Amino acid sequence: MTFIDQWQAASKRNASSLCVGLDPEPERLPAPWTHDTTRLFDFCAAIVDATADLVCAYKPQIAHFAAVGAEAQLEKLIVHIHRSAPGVPVILDAKRGDIGSTARQYAREAFERFGADALTVSPLMGADSLGPYIDHYPERGLFVLCRTSNPGGEDLQALQIAADASGQSEQLFERVARLATGPWNRSGQIGLVTGATRPGDIARIRAIAPDAPLLIPGIGAQGGDVLATVHAARHRYLINASRSVLYAGSGADFAKAARAEALQLRAAIAAVPG
Repeated sequence: MTFIDQWQAASKRNASSLCVGLDPEPERLPAPWTHDTTRLFDFCAAIVDATADLVCAYKPQIAHFAAVGAEAQLEKLIVHIHRSAPGVPVILDAKRGDIGSTARQYAREAFERFGADALTVSPLMGADSLGPYIDHYPERGLFVLCRTSNPGGEDLQALQIAADASGQSEQLFERVARLATGPWNRSGQIGLVTGATRPGDIARIRAIAPDAPLLIPGIGAQGGDVLATVHAARHRYLINASRSVLYAGSGADFAKAARAEALQLRAAIAAVPG
């Protein structure tokens, strides 16, 4: 199955547009694992086991593992997701962005070493920075950073750029959306990352890319609004929550608390009138 088919099947099966981000912070692990970097897998695997029937995808963040030398735990976690939540795709959040042989190695890292089903990438080096992923792994998904939820995203993404051949001027994030889901999308597997804290810009991206999958972080701890986000995105979206699910509880029942939070978020997303 392609990533798109896998994600849509998981979304339908679990009646869910919720993606859970797996960004473990050792200092926030429940006792007695607090500060124990050897327990990242145990913590995340428990979250997966508690939420496997509630999500359409998982999104582990590579830096949270690599910073403490826990890449082997990340490999083990992705294997665990594929076994314990069969059919639920894994989006490796790495935000890679390079060209040529380096991009080829990043592609091998994501899709061969870690076995991810999709990857987040940066578009600022242009179309040839995406080529190695598309050419060698056309069935895997790519989510291109487009309009991020952080305040600093305003520094570049909102810049007004010169008119294109049609004579239309636009902001940089709009040009990214147009290119990424148009001429760059040779495999039909490209989606966009756009933050929930800017629903007006989600609507502008959706107008440019009416059918592109949208990976939308910023709900939960970052304060994005579910109602405004769903109204802007309309369809074909994955709404990501990380900290609000992972750290819903801090005691021995952390996985039970994570499930309760995931249930609440899934229901809130589904309750928005279509």
